[in-house]
Amino acid sequence: MADALKIGIAGLGTVGASLAKILVERRDMLQTTCGRPIEIAAVTARSKGRDRGVDLSAAEWFDDPVALAREAKIDVFVELMGGAGDPAHAAVKAALSRGVHVVTANKALLAAHGVELAGIAEKHGSLLNYEAAVAGGIPVIKALRESLTGNTISRVYGIMNGTCNYILTKMEKEGLSFEACLKEAQRLGYAEADPAFDIEGNDTAHKLSILTTLAFGTRISADDIYLEGITNISIDDIRAAADLGYRIKLLGVAQKTDTGVEQRVHPTMVPLDSVIAQVDGVTNAVAIESDILGELLMVGPGAGGNATASAVLGDIADIAKSRPGAQTVPALGRPAAALAPYKRAQIRKHHGGYFIRLSVEDRTGVFASIARHMAENGISLESIVQRAQATAESTDPKTIILVTHATMEDSVRKAVASIKSDGYLVGEPQVIRIERPKTA
Repeated sequence: MADALKIGIAGLGTVGASLAKILVERRDMLQTTCGRPIEIAAVTARSKGRDRGVDLSAAEWFDDPVALAREAKIDVFVELMGGAGDPAHAAVKAALSRGVHVVTANKALLAAHGVELAGIAEKHGSLLNYEAAVAGGIPVIKALRESLTGNTISRVYGIMNGTCNYILTKMEKEGLSFEACLKEAQRLGYAEADPAFDIEGNDTAHKLSILTTLAFGTRISADDIYLEGITNISIDDIRAAADLGYRIKLLGVAQKTDTGVEQRVHPTMVPLDSVIAQVDGVTNAVAIESDILGELLMVGPGAGGNATASAVLGDIADIAKSRPGAQTVPALGRPAAALAPYKRAQIRKHHGGYFIRLSVEDRTGVFASIARHMAENGISLESIVQRAQATAESTDPKTIILVTHATMEDSVRKAVASIKSDGYLVGEPQVIRIERPKTA
């Protein structure tokens, strides 16, 4: 029997505690499947005395995670603290620099420092595994890094944030406002007390930047992502989408174009009969389009202690099964030095068109003005819908919904800006992209 794989865990919150329990309770099974025992040799967390539902008294305690990474007698450093900066950054660098393998669930760290850390890992013969950093329990990292080798990938997209998907699902199914659904998500623990990182799209953007690098071989560029969150999605948008045969989802989309790589995160209308439209609640889904395989769609739990711990455990098990001297897969799919500079693409022609909702003053000439601005920008309209008023004499603002044929993003933005300048809009216009995924 091979020597035990000794691990150190930094962070004993929901995920860390779940991981520790699984390692202790399933020790014998893991030893059989991995070919060697897996032992928790060292731990660190903010509070030493807190009850985490598992006996960790045999593990060495460290007050400082960086000290654990530098000094503990471990083979694998498991980073579950979170955050792009220190102590997570310093601790992971310290572990990799002394040849200790690292497993992390920290997408913010990888989005900010992934290329640097991958280079350190390569230099010192360390592994950097991070399946849990994107889409929780869905094995999308392994698919891109290993299983799809030889495929040319054209697009990666999906639902990558359970908080946003829960809110949008609840708005549709129960007819509640965004604010009411956010409060419920916070009550259930799906959203943080300060939910901005999730609902403004930053969490999805970090995950997308990692997938972009794996899919297209470019350096991570989280700052070059077109970003919109879901805070401006109203129940009126949800209902209008349903009437038109669509459902609104927050998607992260990365695709290769003639002008570079396009990365965007934004609310998107997808057809009700598409598979991705059926992904509800806190569930995540990631689709990969490639030339050999076609389209692969993976759906599963995107968050939560057990789902994330399962992905972390899978990475640990891969290390346990590996043998010294065996060739390893580079952390980012190819050597860090071979990653191409990121070239941001022009936002391309949008296949599914755009949904535009306008609230306008009830006065003569408004329809003609809107149509003129659309025509001046070369935009063809698939449909125009005016919401009926309570009475024919009503002077309340009218809602006009436009659905365009495929057109350029820049053209839509220019047309909407021109409409705003005419002075008959009430409030801000709503513009939502429409996607028609290949997966039906």
